[in-house]
Amino acid sequence: METPNNEQFRDSIGTITEEGKRAWVFPKKPSGKFYEYRKYVSYVLLAFLISSPFIKIGGNQFLMFNVLERRFNIFGFPFWPQDFHLFVIMMIIGVVFVLFFTVAFGRIFCGWICPQTIFMEMVFRRIEYWIDGDRGKQIRLSKMPWNAEKIRKRVLKWFVFFIISFLIANVFLAYLIGSDRLIQYIMDGPLNHISTLISLLIFTGVFYFVFAWFREQVCIIACPYGRLQGVLLDNKSIVVAYDHKRGEKEAGRAKFKKNEDRPATGKGDCIDCFQCVHVCPTGIDIRNGTQLECVNCTACIDACDHMMESVNLPKGLIRYASEDNIEKKAKFKFTPRLKGYTAVLFILISVLVGMLFLRNDVEARILRLPGQLYEHKDNNIISNVYTFKLVNKTTVEVEDVHFKLLSHKGEVKLVAHSNFVVPAQGLSEGTLFVEINASGLSGDKDRVEIGVYSGEKLIETTTAAFLGPRSYK
Repeated sequence: METPNNEQFRDSIGTITEEGKRAWVFPKKPSGKFYEYRKYVSYVLLAFLISSPFIKIGGNQFLMFNVLERRFNIFGFPFWPQDFHLFVIMMIIGVVFVLFFTVAFGRIFCGWICPQTIFMEMVFRRIEYWIDGDRGKQIRLSKMPWNAEKIRKRVLKWFVFFIISFLIANVFLAYLIGSDRLIQYIMDGPLNHISTLISLLIFTGVFYFVFAWFREQVCIIACPYGRLQGVLLDNKSIVVAYDHKRGEKEAGRAKFKKNEDRPATGKGDCIDCFQCVHVCPTGIDIRNGTQLECVNCTACIDACDHMMESVNLPKGLIRYASEDNIEKKAKFKFTPRLKGYTAVLFILISVLVGMLFLRNDVEARILRLPGQLYEHKDNNIISNVYTFKLVNKTTVEVEDVHFKLLSHKGEVKLVAHSNFVVPAQGLSEGTLFVEINASGLSGDKDRVEIGVYSGEKLIETTTAAFLGPRSYK
């Protein structure tokens, strides 16, 4: 069955031609109220993104995701492998938060907050407008033969794109290995850290490829979030939408004619100027309805409002609205579905806050040495051998560390040293013996509680299994 002409757009991607080749998008430079708001939001987020690895709170980097060493800092709180459950909960909260906003407001995250959109539209695209000019000039330059002007503009643009990609790669690396280490590598000289330099150039190449060539294809092809729209959006979701009731009316859209009594002719308010199409960074026609390619960037809203003002028609032909609002004039409601997401978010955030308050700055892990049984010593003393590992999550070293037995009468003896120091953001490990009089044991396998002290201050408690002979119960 053949697809009607007005539905053919649903069978293909707007950036691919019928021959299967790339249809390069040359969006017109946007302007208007929403674009100004997006610029303010983007500049704030760019400043946050660039400065976060270099901000310290309590000696900890504000944001760091050191995957290789499994160390993460989030808002100045350090997370070690032992805190992986907290990190997972935070990631789940982030996902649920994005899903919640998608159900309520569509793909607003993509248009306003996503780093891909911010860098593409507010950095690289603006440089392109500065060097190549607006839509018309870019199209002419693309079709132009390789003369002196085209070579000059292309080389300048590619060079600026490479420099910005290199700077972005440095910031990205600061998130991965830490800003202090990055600055130290720069001071040492790149040739002294060849492996890091190679990684940096690979990141630069990836960013350059994405922003100089792949561009909107990231949002359309690579990003899975766009596909979630079909599952998450419903008739009550607020999205960037074309009011087809007003735009088409009885006679459909038509070009504007001066001094025309448009309502009398039954023509819709859409004057078929294609400004909403020309300004779209993904090259779609918003008048076809909600589409996979739409990132809710609001460029079409500004373009349409400007044209409506020019022909003295009411603004808002394209606006933030739900399908129910356009069809039935229904107002936004906090649906049971949104209430469910809110409840899940509240529970997850409450669990996370509770766990953060219960989280210790020093974490102890004491385990019996594998394959070792107990030792029977003089004076009816039963001894077990353990390995211990202490992780200091703070930026201050913990001094005068020692162990005490809390649950039983007995002694904790360290091998090779007595009191010791746990370095800042480091760990100490070793071996210890726990010795208890057999009369104090309740069975052949007891749980003993061991306290970790810094001087006279109890900083952590942990438990371990203690084995004894069966005859003592």
